[in-house]
Amino acid sequence: MSVARPAQPIRLYRAALSGHSHRVQLFLSLLDLPFEMIDIDLRAGEHKKPGFLAKNPFGQVPVIEDGEVTLADSTAILVYLAGKYGDAGWLPRDPLGAATVQRVLSLASGEIYRGPASARLITLFGVPLDHDAACATARQLLAILEQHLASHEFLASPQVTIADVAAYSYIAHAPEGGVALDGYPNIRAWLGRIEALPGFVAMQATRPPLAA
Repeated sequence: MSVARPAQPIRLYRAALSGHSHRVQLFLSLLDLPFEMIDIDLRAGEHKKPGFLAKNPFGQVPVIEDGEVTLADSTAILVYLAGKYGDAGWLPRDPLGAATVQRVLSLASGEIYRGPASARLITLFGVPLDHDAACATARQLLAILEQHLASHEFLASPQVTIADVAAYSYIAHAPEGGVALDGYPNIRAWLGRIEALPGFVAMQATRPPLAA
């Protein structure tokens, strides 16, 4: 599905249990691009050491290195990879198509992060956030997506886009945060369509508690 190839393998600095990192790993694999993963030990504070801060001053994973390009932020990386290595289906070029994808990318940074991602952070890692509020946000989001997916196979286009890649990881792992998916058959069918894509790779599953 790629229209270009990197001159050398792309380096992905990631944490195995990070949904943000998994978005990038998944997309690299779907594009069938050569890449190597460098695990960053978040518990040991490796992401806050000078070597990593030189790559991302915010001290967050993921980061990629593609030749002379160093880029942080999972959604920015998806946009970059789609534009450089993907066909136009991954990120439509027409104004409405591009805006529809961007709307879901905003959800990934907004409601998905505040909902299922935050609930998982609380349950697995003991992050001091409001679990009830995160679950309420997650359920509201899932209800909206469930209705949308009743008449659409994917989130932003008749075919899969980076919007689906950005949304997949934390929704698929919502049960790890105590947010069940049993009542959302359309969402579960959509997850199945993503998982059936050539090159799909799953994120490591985890059971709570992981908090130290």
